[in-house]
Amino acid sequence: MKKLIAALFIAILAVAPAAAKKPSYADDRAAIEDLMARYLFAMDWNDFDAYADMFTEDGELEFARGSAVGREQIGETVKAFKESIGKIYTDQNGDPAALRHVIAHKVIRVEGDRAWAISFWYEMANDGPEGAPKIGTFGHYEDELLRVEGEWLFSRRSIRNEFLDGRKSGPINPVRAMDAAADAAAKD
Repeated sequence: MKKLIAALFIAILAVAPAAAKKPSYADDRAAIEDLMARYLFAMDWNDFDAYADMFTEDGELEFARGSAVGREQIGETVKAFKESIGKIYTDQNGDPAALRHVIAHKVIRVEGDRAWAISFWYEMANDGPEGAPKIGTFGHYEDELLRVEGEWLFSRRSIRNEFLDGRKSGPINPVRAMDAAADAAAKD
């Protein structure tokens, strides 16, 4: 009888839906890294609807030219920003340069359905001599994320630009600030 019960228990576990399984840190991290990559593809290929959909309904984007709250405002703000950047970064023919952003290293902390991330970014464009790529700008992202209906979304993204006054990260390791914010939230 014990063998039969054990066999039934094993069979039930084998067919239990994967959705009932709590995601591991590896699952969460992979989903968050995927979100970060999709964000950059949406930005670089001017897919502003996809870009805005990566934020919660009331998500906030803070960047060098101000901030935007909510998906609609984020999409409109980013579109206007990209249009103005296209006048600044031009290729050898005077056309808007092809900007491509890269995320280098990431620190991600997950606490239940909330997460915090710090990631270093840099941007390249084809605005070098004879259309050659050159690195133009760099900084880091300070992110707060929420799992909404099983999907990770940005609830807040602050873009720090190391080359702009007032947007630099400062002398303190930003990972320590991220950990302090996560620790404070965990106490609530």
